[in-house]
Amino acid sequence: MRLSLHRRHAAPEGPGLHGPVRVDPRTKNLTKRLRPGDIAVIDHLDIDRVSAEALVGCGPIAVLNAAKSTSGRYPNLGPDILLAAGIALVDDLGPDVLGLLEGSSVRVVDGAVYAGETLVAEGTVQDEASVATAMDEARAGLSVQLESFAANTMDYLRRERDLLLDGVGVPDISTVIDGRQVLIVVRGYHYKEDLTALRHYVKEVRPVLIGVDGGADAIIEMGWTPHLIVGDMDSVSDKALSCGAEIVVHAYRDGRAPGVERVEKLGVEHIVFPATGTSEDVAMLLADDKGAELIVAVGTHATLVEFLDKGRSGMASTFLTRLRVGTKLIDAKGVSRLYRQRISSWQLAWLVVAGLLALGVALASTAAGQTMFGLFAAWFDDVWSSLRALFGGGA
Repeated sequence: MRLSLHRRHAAPEGPGLHGPVRVDPRTKNLTKRLRPGDIAVIDHLDIDRVSAEALVGCGPIAVLNAAKSTSGRYPNLGPDILLAAGIALVDDLGPDVLGLLEGSSVRVVDGAVYAGETLVAEGTVQDEASVATAMDEARAGLSVQLESFAANTMDYLRRERDLLLDGVGVPDISTVIDGRQVLIVVRGYHYKEDLTALRHYVKEVRPVLIGVDGGADAIIEMGWTPHLIVGDMDSVSDKALSCGAEIVVHAYRDGRAPGVERVEKLGVEHIVFPATGTSEDVAMLLADDKGAELIVAVGTHATLVEFLDKGRSGMASTFLTRLRVGTKLIDAKGVSRLYRQRISSWQLAWLVVAGLLALGVALASTAAGQTMFGLFAAWFDDVWSSLRALFGGGA
């Protein structure tokens, strides 16, 4: 039973959790201003892995969710990640909790949220046991999700058949991709570790770097500069948009592109790509259509649970896009495991020379070595004198 925001109710004595709240229904937006020690207030049905890892990276002491962190649709990984990081999770608090003032101090006691002496909302405290039970129940209902996935896939194929099969609607770009390898970066699962593992690959191969929204900032953080930025421009920084990369704004199929207004305010030239799928899918289709030799993906969605994390509306496009570019597509982890930095002939030659010099210095520091060098010098002098006499006519 939920109580009104205006009902007075003294908070019980006890430890509880105290801290300033940061409120935003969209988890992606909240993480931009969330700081260690804050209490995050979100409205996120089925917290996915990417969102949970982003929250963990900000270091809040608690996450208050107006919705259910696990609805039972599928076994989402977010709640378990939050609990494993020691972050308290209170679920199903209802819309009242979203009315808390940004930065105000609250107290959380046994699933009840207090602002001063006012009981704002009550929810369910999640722990390892409750999350495990929810996961078991969600796994049992996966068949329903798979049926929805199949139906949505056919619907997407009907709507985007020309784009998927023939590349109809892919815009022209100035970045040259034909015959080159492409690295597409999405700020998704373990993207930092994957990018670090690909340092040598990027240095040697010099692929075309495509950042998908915030993935452009991830590229810049590595000290590189993206060639292309693709997305709806909702999570990429102004710095990235102004770095000189070519900008491709992902628009809805009807032509609406909310991201256009932002890039126009920055005075950045851009191209619009209308498509039904996600920005991640658009980047892959663009690279494939423009003749990429190989597409290396960082932080993208690859497994069934990851598809489900995106929701049914986004699963089909990603699945079919991967089928479309499958012969060229490889996950970053595969590249980092298979790729080995090549050593050039010049590097090998310099290594041999350095080794011989070190050996010579070591020998010269010993009595035996000095004797050997003396004998070698005498032999070389005799040989040189003989050559001079032979070719100099005895002069």
